[in-house]
Amino acid sequence: MADPHALGLDTDTLDAVLDSIREFRAQRLSDEVLLELDREDRFPLELVREMCGEGLGVHLLFIPEAYGGMGGNSFDVYRVCELMGSIDLGVATGVLATFLGSDPILFGGTPAQQERWLGRIAEEGLLMAYGATEPQAGSDLGALRTVASPVHEAGELVGYRHTGAKQWISNGGSADLYTILALAPGGPSWFVMERDVEGFTAGKAEDKHGIRASNTASLSLDEVFVAKDRLIGDVEGQGLVQAQNVFGYTRLMVAAFGLGAGWAALERAIAYSVERKQGGAPLSERQGYTHKLIVPHAVRLEAGRAYIEETARRIDAGEGALNTEGAIAKYLSTEAGNGAAEAAIQALGGYGYTREYMVEKIKRELMERARQRRLTRNQHVLFRFGELAASAESAGALSRRAAAARRGDLPGKTDQRFGSDALAAFGRAFAREAAQKVAQEGLRWVSGAGGVSAEEMNSFEQSLKLGDVYRAQAGLLADLDHIADVLYDRVG
Repeated sequence: MADPHALGLDTDTLDAVLDSIREFRAQRLSDEVLLELDREDRFPLELVREMCGEGLGVHLLFIPEAYGGMGGNSFDVYRVCELMGSIDLGVATGVLATFLGSDPILFGGTPAQQERWLGRIAEEGLLMAYGATEPQAGSDLGALRTVASPVHEAGELVGYRHTGAKQWISNGGSADLYTILALAPGGPSWFVMERDVEGFTAGKAEDKHGIRASNTASLSLDEVFVAKDRLIGDVEGQGLVQAQNVFGYTRLMVAAFGLGAGWAALERAIAYSVERKQGGAPLSERQGYTHKLIVPHAVRLEAGRAYIEETARRIDAGEGALNTEGAIAKYLSTEAGNGAAEAAIQALGGYGYTREYMVEKIKRELMERARQRRLTRNQHVLFRFGELAASAESAGALSRRAAAARRGDLPGKTDQRFGSDALAAFGRAFAREAAQKVAQEGLRWVSGAGGVSAEEMNSFEQSLKLGDVYRAQAGLLADLDHIADVLYDRVG
């Protein structure tokens, strides 16, 4: 399904939005403020409302121009989510939960419903929450227990009474509007619910391990009545289809959070290593530091970016929901972001392109063997092959991004922090890593699951061309050196 506002913002407008967010961060979200919010486990509702108010208006990004918004597309939302994630994941979640909460209306509502609710969000800066997850069903939307029972008067349907519970809802205790997924007679259906209706209560905020500046709460629905015009799309049973239509889009938002947070952590480690001296020289000049704790994580983050951008452009071009591609982007970028953050903790101490066909070919050989021997009936093997496929796909995306930069074909709205030579080095480094990972880990799990007999091993190893993988590692250290020079602004 195509994005309803696929054209998106022009480059100048997007840049202005990003600059406004950076200015707000400098003025209102200092490190001291963010650390205090985390310590106190406090959701800064007043700041979030300010970001969604007349002064900043971040909430306007995803609302079509016809309803008073800016009409941003998937690519625009990725850029904003990355920046918000780099500031604070908790605050970002509070602001951008409204994006998620409004998606059932944006992608499944009738024109009248879109005009009514999206118009109110644009005009009033209302915060939203997405009420899908349940205590027993988790995120399995097909196992709903919240029920929407029809209410008739004089033989006519007038509305529904909702009974059930939702859990782990972002903005659950602070939203003005909620989209609630419930089981109607015709099947799972989305409804719009306002905060102060009788029988609707939000639980206390969860005491979370991380992302503490966001509000996460349970919801209780006890015979909550909503009028029939709150049924999104005016037809029962469309809820799962409506949810599936946006999974690719919303997974890109989470992927961008991982990208932004990961880069924020690395940038702090880079700044620290320039000042911190050990043995008479800054840590930034020591390969044992940069090539372990900085450079590999920068490479993986940029691989995640390449896949995010490629997927966003395809969604905006109308290629469909791309749920699988969205999941790959989410996995790659959140893993890369988490790895970068962990490396940054260590880093602060007490304080030309490798040819794509090689990775693709190795992946194909391994996948075919797994298919022939039915190895993916083992769930663990299935998951591990998913990881390998994601690495191979991301290597291809980063190589294509690097090639586009060399040709001068990158989109105007793309992140421009690295030039073509740097992206080429990023692409080669990640392609080498992906090739080795796919070959070694793939062979390990195919062999471990009984997919290769002892007699077949030599010929199967030859079919994977492992020698080519190792020969392709030539030049790796030079590329890592070049990437470190770029990150530390040492390129003349």
